[in-house]
Amino acid sequence: MTVIVTGAAGFIGRAVAERLLKDGHDVVGIDNFNTYYDPALKQARAQTLTGHGGFSMVSLDIADTEALGQLVRDINPEYMVHLAAQAGVRYSIENPFAYSRSNLLGHLSVLEACRHVSALKHLVYASSSSVYGDRPMGGAGFTESEAAETPASLYAATKRSCELMSASYAHLYDLPQSGLRFFTVYGPWGRPDMAYYSFTQKILAGTAIEVFGQGQMARDFTYIDDIVDGVVGVMGRPSRLAGDERHQIYNIGDSRPVGLMHMIEVLEQTLGRTASKLMRPMQAGDVTATFADVSKLAALTGYAPKVSLEAGLPLFANWYRQYHQV
Repeated sequence: MTVIVTGAAGFIGRAVAERLLKDGHDVVGIDNFNTYYDPALKQARAQTLTGHGGFSMVSLDIADTEALGQLVRDINPEYMVHLAAQAGVRYSIENPFAYSRSNLLGHLSVLEACRHVSALKHLVYASSSSVYGDRPMGGAGFTESEAAETPASLYAATKRSCELMSASYAHLYDLPQSGLRFFTVYGPWGRPDMAYYSFTQKILAGTAIEVFGQGQMARDFTYIDDIVDGVVGVMGRPSRLAGDERHQIYNIGDSRPVGLMHMIEVLEQTLGRTASKLMRPMQAGDVTATFADVSKLAALTGYAPKVSLEAGLPLFANWYRQYHQV
């Protein structure tokens, strides 16, 4: 079958596209290779895919509604995995309009394109755990049935808005969709703006790391291969229900939140170096903790994350040393 993957030169997009290619599917990747972080990393990710038969990459901004619509209609894919977005909680405070274009107009462009595709069986798209806001973690994970009405950042607000747009398109056009709320994804080929990546860079360079929230934060760190398992598992299982329930939302996380200081300790052990730490207050837009209840996804696909932080960070560190030659 043919699958379109938007954001295919991104961290998650590259990994999903690679898995689909290995499974024997044809994949058309879409990316605009923007400069939010070093485009050379995006180009290098794309190069890992070009050697596979059945892959092609199109340089395109998904917010270009006419161009995206024409491309999708021409390809007439059975599945579309929409992962392109402007990422980053903190960056959304400095550059809010980048999020209105990439996340809001971009998502609407994808919806409009998909509703005119006769072969389409399922649209799977990226949401975020940030939609839950900064709520007390308690003893249980965040569940998809929660209202998610208090986003702590513009980024979170745009991702929740995408979910609502998708719900309306499912209702209006019977468009089968699944939104995936990702929880702090990490691993090889990751994003340089993520804490584990920037900490690695600074620790190896001998410079101090900034530890926000005085280190009193926790994240549900989820290894990239576990994320891909969830995405591919959902892709082949569109909702068979009618009307509004043609649109479903699933958490994808490790379901084992880890304190920020413990993550730093594991990274120090992995790198064989001790980090110099500058303790900082919480930054605007950040949340104290994330914790995924993945029971809904597990019931649908058998999803069970396999890679612990203690196993996953060394895999990332090995890739980092090789890619950056340090």
